[in-house]
Amino acid sequence: MRPMRKLLKCRGIAPRVMVTDKLRSYSAAKSEVIPVVEHRSQKGLNNRAENSHLAVRRRERRMMRFKSARQCQRFVSTDGQIANLFLLHRKHLTATDHRQLRNLALHG
Repeated sequence: MRPMRKLLKCRGIAPRVMVTDKLRSYSAAKSEVIPVVEHRSQKGLNNRAENSHLAVRRRERRMMRFKSARQCQRFVSTDGQIANLFLLHRKHLTATDHRQLRNLALHG
């Protein structure tokens, strides 16, 4: 409920339609904070918002053992920058180098 209030405060106006996934707490919070707004939660409507969070969610999944969200966020903010230094993107490799690295990974 708090994030919804903060979002509405930043925008200044209430939205016409609210699109979310099917988490039940969204409809409960919406009915309390902004009851006049239409709420849509059909499958596929929220794909655009969910896809923008994929990179963060992938990192969060690896870090489930953190004690708090703050500790996880601190780690994630630096981990992304460090991971980019060591991650070899396919576009930077020749085809033969890529095959050699793939074979080393598969066969040791």
